[in-house]
Amino acid sequence: MYNDEYDNFSFEEQLYLTEEQIRRRHNQQMFLRRNAQLLQQELSFEAELLEENPELAQTIHSFNMQEIQSNQQGLQNILGSEESASKEQSVWSKFFPGLGGR
Repeated sequence: MYNDEYDNFSFEEQLYLTEEQIRRRHNQQMFLRRNAQLLQQELSFEAELLEENPELAQTIHSFNMQEIQSNQQGLQNILGSEESASKEQSVWSKFFPGLGGR
């Protein structure tokens, strides 16, 4: 990649910048590769945990569905299309009443 901002630099300076850019790009690629490996490992652990604990998987699914419904109700409230009787109640408080703040 040619960049005319380097026109005023000597060959040695341009070479140094090019080496530095290559090093920076390599380090960035290594960082991204390691992040991808860690994410894959985390997803594998999560899948294994959920496979071994179907009750946990069902509970997480229920929480996610409740959260989606709550967000949809909140959006409807913002848009003024409906009033929600439980807009202050969190999803988690339905399952863990002590956390609800009510």
